[in-house]
Amino acid sequence: MSMINIQPPKADVTITQRKQEITGDEAVIKPLYGFIDLHEIPRDKGGIIQFFNHSGELLFVGKARKLRQRVKKHFEDSVSPLKNHREEVYRITISIVEDPMERDIYETYLINTQKAKYNVDKVFYQEQ
Repeated sequence: MSMINIQPPKADVTITQRKQEITGDEAVIKPLYGFIDLHEIPRDKGGIIQFFNHSGELLFVGKARKLRQRVKKHFEDSVSPLKNHREEVYRITISIVEDPMERDIYETYLINTQKAKYNVDKVFYQEQ
């Protein structure tokens, strides 16, 4: 039996939950679940989003045509699989992948090889 060898895309942007330090006249960015660096996520690029907890455990993998909008949706939307687990998210990594078919392949691959905790769709592994 031959295996397909897939190399997951590298992270292009990583943001981590942090407390905002208010100093002097700085403009205050309203944090979203402790994240104040969402502006670093490209607005008009497609790719893969991975949400991790403090321990580095992969919580959820998603894909998007517009990355920043989708990340925000996962924190605001009432239908997101992360809706009851948003407080657990500590780190988000973004990999730019413009091709829709490649995004689909990488998303499914990461969900199953990394056993993303809160993904329910596209799960092909079985817990022992």
